[in-house]
Amino acid sequence: MNVLERWRDEVLAVFRIVVGFLFACHGAAGLFGVLGEERVAAFVWPSWWAAAIQMVGGALVMVGFGTRVAALLCSGSMAYAYFSVHQVDALLPVQNGGEKAALFAFAFLLIAFLGNGAWALESSLSLRKRELAAASD
Repeated sequence: MNVLERWRDEVLAVFRIVVGFLFACHGAAGLFGVLGEERVAAFVWPSWWAAAIQMVGGALVMVGFGTRVAALLCSGSMAYAYFSVHQVDALLPVQNGGEKAALFAFAFLLIAFLGNGAWALESSLSLRKRELAAASD
């Protein structure tokens, strides 16, 4: 198992980056009417706000800045989407078309608990702060 542990932070980072990118694309599609999606009307609850959370939250998670808070917000928005939009049609995700919402909710919950992994902007900024503080001493 040491082989799997050796790359834990890097694999977590790739997972964070891919999930954040996919979520940001989903939000951008709704906000700007790109990638084959129709544009949602501005400031309409909940579709426009969901798309804004998707784009901004997904981008923050992707770059690794404010990751835990952004991931928790993204997870909650997808849980809300699942229970308010999808589950009213049927109980199981395969029946109600809520697979993406359920997967995103749990993927972001995992990221919120496990953190950034490697290659996060947050880590780079805090490292830079420590280097500047050490240099000034």
